[in-house]
Amino acid sequence: MALKKFAKMFPHRRAILRCRLASFCQCCPVPKFESEPFRELVRAALAEDIGSGDVTSEALLPGNATACAAITAREHLTIAGLDIAKLCFEETDPNMDIEQTANDGDCIDSSQSPLRLVGLARSILSAERTALNFLQRLSGIATLTSRYADAIKGTNAKLLDTRKTTPGWRALEKHAVACGGGTNHRMGLHDMVMIKDNHLAALRGEPKPIATAIKRAREKFPNLKIEVEADTLEQAMQATNAGADIILLDNMTPDQLRTAVEQTAGRCQLEASGGITLENIHAIAETGVDFISVGALTHSAPAADLALDWLP
Repeated sequence: MALKKFAKMFPHRRAILRCRLASFCQCCPVPKFESEPFRELVRAALAEDIGSGDVTSEALLPGNATACAAITAREHLTIAGLDIAKLCFEETDPNMDIEQTANDGDCIDSSQSPLRLVGLARSILSAERTALNFLQRLSGIATLTSRYADAIKGTNAKLLDTRKTTPGWRALEKHAVACGGGTNHRMGLHDMVMIKDNHLAALRGEPKPIATAIKRAREKFPNLKIEVEADTLEQAMQATNAGADIILLDNMTPDQLRTAVEQTAGRCQLEASGGITLENIHAIAETGVDFISVGALTHSAPAADLALDWLP
């Protein structure tokens, strides 16, 4: 997909690009969920589920029957995705009355209902699973992120997400990370230079591949931040001396991370990545690194427990 077309589909990307030069990371601007790209995503999801019709609801319920329902939390969680869930119900019944009692990023207790619905019974049932799929997935990400963010409170490290997102859902999932207290890393391949091990492997014929990669990237994209993945302390120092803005310290022990902090002496920012868990993240944050990236926030977050309950 051409970048211009991508920018039109996801206008919030331009806001991210505008703030890129001010800081390495920025929280993802709240997407405008009523915009056409998100409506298209919702419509596609509904079409996938409903197909030629919700045969069960059509068989059991009169077309004009109305009902009241609520989406209710079954556990303590951080909510995210309410606007997308609302879109699902609005697409099946534009006249549905929807009451929202919480906002994305709020902590929700078990039995609390962030959305209440009054509308056609068939429409509520037809949209139920799709709305819950969005809401459970995004709230699961926000909830897991909040746990990681809480684990590093009191340190100077920031929690980052990654590009390990569901295809087509990146803006939504990064929004969920921000709702949980995380900070968004780059949105894609276009807004930051990230020199990884496979890029360096492609330059293995060069006498100084790291320095060569940084020089070429700086010349081609002078306004972009440059991050370099380092598997060893030696590579980290090579990248620092060559002028990298950020060093990704991959799968290093806390002792190695502390050494990297001492050796780089503030000349660049440092990101710890690889093997990060809720059990070890605080110790990693205390080493003095600036950022800690956790792919699990988006690729392994369990779905939050929410359900739709029929009201009397």
